[in-house]
Order: sequence, then C-alpha cells, then structure tokens
Amino acid sequence: MQADQAKFLLIFFADALAQEFETTRKVIKAIPEGKKEYRPHAQSRNAIELAWHMASSDVWFLEGILQSHFGPEEGDEPAREKSVADVVSWYERNFCDRLEQLRKLPVEKLIQPLPFFGMFNYPAVAYLMFLTVHSVHHRGQLSTYLRPMGSTVPSIYGGSADEPFNPAG
Repeated sequence: MQADQAKFLLIFFADALAQEFETTRKVIKAIPEGKKEYRPHAQSRNAIELAWHMASSDVWFLEGILQSHFGPEEGDEPAREKSVADVVSWYERNFCDRLEQLRKLPVEKLIQPLPFFGMFNYPAVAYLMFLTVHSVHHRGQLSTYLRPMGSTVPSIYGGSADEPFNPAG
C-alpha cells in the first residue's frame, strides 16, 4: 500500500467512523435501563452485554491500530455492573479520544503490516474496515432488540417508524 492510499483510507474511514459512532451511541442510549437484561433467545447476549461488546470492541480496534498490536481485550468490565448511561459515557470518552489520536497517526504506521491473530497481516489502516463492519453488524442486532423492550428505534441509515426520514431542505 502506498502512503497516499493509506492517507486517503484514514480520512475516509475516520470521517465515516465519526458518523457511525453517533448512530451507535443513539442505539445504545435507546436501551431502557429497566430492560437492559433483555435477550431474544437464550443463546443471545442480553442488551447491555451487546452494548458493552460494541463499545469496547470499537475502542479495542482503534487501540490495536494505534499500538500496532492486537491483543486480548484487557480491562473488560462486566456488563452486568454497568448502567446504560455508564456504557454510553465510557464509549463517548474512549472512542472519541482514540479516533482523534488515529487521525494524527503517521502514515508509516498506517501502512505497516499488522498481524491479526495469525489470520491476517494487512496494513494497519485496513483494519478500519473490520471495525466498521463489526460495529454495524452488532448495532443491527441491538436495534432489533429495542422495540420488543418497549423502546423506540432511532434512525440509522434513513428513517424508522419512530424517527421518520426528514430530508433537509
């Protein structure tokens, strides 16, 4: 990968991730505190576990790129001890901080091959795509929990029944 390609990908994905963060934050905030233990199936994560997984994984991916190393998630606090507001607050602090650090990362670190548990060895910047699709996947799961929990579903990529699309105009 060339330096100019890596810089383009960084700008593209950092801007997209900033937007995705806002949407993910809205979906997590929509979890009713009294129903955060809801799960649609016995094998599913409950809502707060899924929210914590989303928030901590997003930060973990960014931290791995920043540190040029993907390791086990450390300091993973049990979701059962967190309120919805705690998860949102932690996510806001940690994601935004790491994203700003990422924007300042030297291009040499972006193009450096970064091993991923023996499965991949892509340039570091390529893992921003993994972060994006992982987050979108789990956000889709969590959004399907909201209505059965008695909450509203925020707009994600367009309107929802609860937040209809309202084009600027």
